Amino acid sequence: MATIVVERIGRLFISLQQIRQIPQMLTEAAPSMPDTVRDADVPHYFRECNVKTGYRPLHQNWRYYFLSLFQRHNETINIWTHLLAFLILLIKLRHLTETVDFVGDPHSWPLLILLLSSLTYTAFSVTAHLLGSKSKLCHFAFYFLDYIGVAQYQYGSAVVHFYCVMDESYHRHVRGIFMPAATLLSCLSCLGCCYGKYCNYGRPAWVRKVGQVVPSAIAYIWDSSPIIGRLLSSSSVTEDPALIYHFGQVGFFLGCAFFFTCPVFERCFPGQCDFLGQGHPVFHVLLSCCTLCQIHASYLDYIGRRELYSHLHGNGEALVFVGLYAVTLVACGFIYVVMLRKAKRELDLRSE
Repeated sequence: MATIVVERIGRLFISLQQIRQIPQMLTEAAPSMPDTVRDADVPHYFRECNVKTGYRPLHQNWRYYFLSLFQRHNETINIWTHLLAFLILLIKLRHLTETVDFVGDPHSWPLLILLLSSLTYTAFSVTAHLLGSKSKLCHFAFYFLDYIGVAQYQYGSAVVHFYCVMDESYHRHVRGIFMPAATLLSCLSCLGCCYGKYCNYGRPAWVRKVGQVVPSAIAYIWDSSPIIGRLLSSSSVTEDPALIYHFGQVGFFLGCAFFFTCPVFERCFPGQCDFLGQGHPVFHVLLSCCTLCQIHASYLDYIGRRELYSHLHGNGEALVFVGLYAVTLVACGFIYVVMLRKAKRELDLRSE
């Protein structure tokens, strides 16, 4: 009897020893995650104004950058804000497919373009912030991709505003020029953002801001002009339930513009916002809220203004706008290739 008790106690002791080794075993099995570095340890065009620490080192394996999704660094909040927005937009798309026939109803295609472009810009943003620290060339490649997402989202905003939101009086004045101009402005926005990022390689950071802000601001003013006209001409929110969401998207976008151009928290507390409190994640959150308001407002207009836009737009007009969307993507893809080659040549010259 005593022998049996001693054997069981011995087995229990061995089991406890094995349990105590589990944390060590998990630590050894987990991939090595290098520590973050200071701003002086990365190229100057990787740095954000008044953000001193939390940069991920360059030239690690791809697994490190993917797993950095769960690491504390100065891009963590940027990644998660648009990753969560992407998931919410997926849920919104799934919800709308229950009430909108996106296949059989051509009048719904502008709304579908807006939804797809919203998913694309959030996905490309996540990719840029997650993988843009891999190398100098990857930094340009993924952020240029991000700018394609911005440009095609601008087109998606323009087409749904022109098709479902615009009043008849304004439509008469801009019918033949609105969408071609929106297509051109989207491409110029992509070019301006890419060229601003490229110029930031050897020029001050404000050059990038000008390249990104000026073309995008012009595109936004043009694309949103139907909303402004609608808000000024409408008399009652109760008569037009979409108006409150149009007001919301304009308000959120103005907040986006402020936090994108003015990193107020970093300036007031330099070095204290390296992980939490940067202006760019606030910009991401406000832009996501703007997009959600825009989608819901456009959906309400799609439901409530069918008689008007069916009268304004012919049967094949929606297909033309799908074609212009494809043209925008091809043109932005061409800009991407040209600017990436230009950036690669510059990097090669400086490495010699």
